[in-house]
Amino acid sequence: MSPLLSTEEAAALRTALLGAGFTVDGVAELIGPMAHQALARNETTPGMRRTTDGSPLALLTRLWPLQAAVDEAALERVLPGLVGPMVKAGLLDTSADEVRALVDVRPYADDDHDWWVVSDLTPGLDGAERRMRADHVLGVSSASTSLAQMTIREPVGRALDLGTGSGVQALHLTRHALEVVATDVSVRCLALAELTTALNEVDVDLRLGDLFEPVRDERFDLVVSNPPFVISPATGEQLVYRDSGLPGDEIVRQVVVGGAGLLTDGGWCQVLANWAHHEDQPWVERVGGWAAETGCDGWAVQRGLMDPPRYVEMWLNDAGLLGGPDYTARYDAWLSWFEHERIEAIGFGWLALHKSHHHAPVVRVESWPYDVEQPMGPSIAAWGREVHAAAAYDGADSWFAQRLVRAAEVVEERAGVPGEEDPQQIVVRQQHRMRRAREMTTVEAAFFGACDGELTVGQIADALVVLLEADAAETRREVVQAARAMLLDGFFAVPDPL
Repeated sequence: MSPLLSTEEAAALRTALLGAGFTVDGVAELIGPMAHQALARNETTPGMRRTTDGSPLALLTRLWPLQAAVDEAALERVLPGLVGPMVKAGLLDTSADEVRALVDVRPYADDDHDWWVVSDLTPGLDGAERRMRADHVLGVSSASTSLAQMTIREPVGRALDLGTGSGVQALHLTRHALEVVATDVSVRCLALAELTTALNEVDVDLRLGDLFEPVRDERFDLVVSNPPFVISPATGEQLVYRDSGLPGDEIVRQVVVGGAGLLTDGGWCQVLANWAHHEDQPWVERVGGWAAETGCDGWAVQRGLMDPPRYVEMWLNDAGLLGGPDYTARYDAWLSWFEHERIEAIGFGWLALHKSHHHAPVVRVESWPYDVEQPMGPSIAAWGREVHAAAAYDGADSWFAQRLVRAAEVVEERAGVPGEEDPQQIVVRQQHRMRRAREMTTVEAAFFGACDGELTVGQIADALVVLLEADAAETRREVVQAARAMLLDGFFAVPDPL
């Protein structure tokens, strides 16, 4: 696969972008918050009104985010010696002394880096037709940023971005992996991802092939994937970035099971996903079964739920079919397929698999539509350490020997009748991570309050027996149960490494 631009041309383009201040912060400051929000809604008029000063930054903002025609001579001054090669590569188009973008070069950033992502143009700006080519290459999306936020960012040797698209996840992986491999089934995706990596001067091994074929028999410390997870009959017109060609949620099952199979000892596989809620099988059982099949510790979190009509409407609109001649027929056919498959709802969320080699792998599946702390990556890594700790402590004698310490930013709330000594309700609440809340019994509250690392679990339990004049065996059992459950819920600090 020949690169779209030579190494020298990509380096020159990078220099020009930096020189113009064409970064996330630069564009945001130029067009202001209202125009920025309008652009997120696919409206360019407010942005056009803020980019009239003829500056290099205004010119590039019009060319790419706003997808407007710009003066060719002016662009030559901003991108010296690059307009011709970019036209030849199919990145730009010239007509009547004007230039339009044929692909998007979009500023992107994390807390420490300014990047650029090369993708196809955003469809549907200013109410224009949204129809896309079948091999449309998606740029930075809410799904890609969600996966980036949930990915564990601890240093690793080898990392795999399965289905890289425009290369968003690969960029992040280069920050903390010594070697990054990125695969995709689409030649066009890899061509644009190659330019993304060249512009950002990062080294990524890009490979063409379906699912695991390009990396068969290899192993990775971290596998991430934002697969084409749309749940559909897998018939008719398909978009490669969202439609796998497999029916239902089979692509997610294959990515979860196959991705976990590529892990080194201690490795993680993290997947963004949709899954079907079947009338004859609880979704927890279905998704939990995928995780259990891997033999890894697994944590699946459903962040939202959608009924079939809303789901179909969303994805038909995404494909630009709203108002088209076959819209109603496609809508009806999709709903008929859902009915035939007995799918009553569609869940969306993520799965994280950890190859820990525990004797009894822990699989946790839960619905959590509430606000969480972002990024979630550190919380997922901490969950892995907590599962490891719980496995090491299991057995009452081992638990009693531990000195547990309350996690930071956990607060206690008490509610009751004013003037009464004992509260009617005691709740501890996390201010970070999943922001869980747990209602406590008297024994649990007293135990948790004493967990400052000074006393062992056993010493605290014995003191509670005396203090509360409680049954010794029952109190010790309740303390161990609370300790284990609250450890796995993130209420205790677990050192890294354990």
